[in-house]
Amino acid sequence: MIKSNINVNVDEDALLNMLSELVALDSCFPPGSSYPEMATLLEKMTMKFGGTRVRVDVPEALWKVQGTHGARTNLIVRPDLAPVGSPEVTIYFHVDTAPVGDGWTRPAFQMTCEDSKVYARGAADMKGAIAAALAGLEALRSAGHTFSFQPVLAFCTDEEGGVYPGIRYLAEQNLVSDTIINLNGSATPRIWAGSFGSLDFSFEFEGKAAHSGRPELGVNAIEQALPVLNALTTLKMEVEKRTSAMPPPPTATGPLHALLNITAIHGGDKGSALPGTCRVVVNRRYAPEENVVAVRSEIQACVEAAAKNSDLVGWTVSEIGHLPPVENTQGVLSPRWTAAMSAGYNVSLDEFVAFGSTTSSDFGWIQQAGGKHREIMLGGLSRPDRNVHAADEFTTKEDLLGLARSIALFFSANFD
Repeated sequence: MIKSNINVNVDEDALLNMLSELVALDSCFPPGSSYPEMATLLEKMTMKFGGTRVRVDVPEALWKVQGTHGARTNLIVRPDLAPVGSPEVTIYFHVDTAPVGDGWTRPAFQMTCEDSKVYARGAADMKGAIAAALAGLEALRSAGHTFSFQPVLAFCTDEEGGVYPGIRYLAEQNLVSDTIINLNGSATPRIWAGSFGSLDFSFEFEGKAAHSGRPELGVNAIEQALPVLNALTTLKMEVEKRTSAMPPPPTATGPLHALLNITAIHGGDKGSALPGTCRVVVNRRYAPEENVVAVRSEIQACVEAAAKNSDLVGWTVSEIGHLPPVENTQGVLSPRWTAAMSAGYNVSLDEFVAFGSTTSSDFGWIQQAGGKHREIMLGGLSRPDRNVHAADEFTTKEDLLGLARSIALFFSANFD
């Protein structure tokens, strides 16, 4: 492992205090309604770094879909930390979290510490990373170290869903550096080899509402949608035969493959009435080798053919989320980031492995913006057992401190 030639003393209490404030502010997507309040909190937390804080709102016409509301306020902080003329490195965060969901045994919006574990919605994904990075930068600043790079902090909206994540808009407005540390990753020794694309579709099936005691007067939208669900399940089996050349995680038992899942069904509200509408959400994870136009057409054709065999009055489809695949992320500073993580987490360099995943990232939009290569280094707090997007999400104090040290080491001019 890399033995750091500098000492980094991270204030654990200050780190946990920041995390406690962050998780207490509900920023679940959907609806994503508290982004301006989150920007206010982050402005307060970064004030000690000096520099500038600029809010950038994504125009409503770009992001507005069913179930979302509130301004899409992104925040860019340029701290006064590095010597004038130092090269910029953007540190990316998303400020939204997955919905709380069921099954929690601890308060979702209150940080709970049990031994080394730290529980809350967003503890691992990714408010913990925000607190750790700020604590790492502060450790470097307060110790008087010179910064090799000028950090630019990008606090972004709508990573957890939607059609226009904040980082996409910032990249398209040329507000993102060519070198980026993406902290929406894991604490495992990983070198990012990319990720699959993701498409979310919402299908609205129309029947005719009626009293359930007189079903002949109506058309049950849920029952009439069943042929469509069966067709999608059949298509799922075909889709998931398609494999990718992207290297799989070390724990995988085979190559990465495309995915299709029915993720939500909504219809009806009581026993005495036939449902007049049924809404079905479908998620499609597609490999970089697949053509996104063909992916869209295949699903639409599947639903269209199946709907003809039902008594549905009609149906419509909306694309409610899209993240393109990510490929070719490495650059000249990637070895430095890997070395910083090795020293920060006290993990041997030999354990770091390059692999991709079927999970998706809004960084596909960054790679498409401007048509130029951007170096993207990955880190974060997720691990397979951390219940990310599930009940009792948690991280650990060790991982929080490890990420904070990694950030401090990367930016320190004394690290080599």
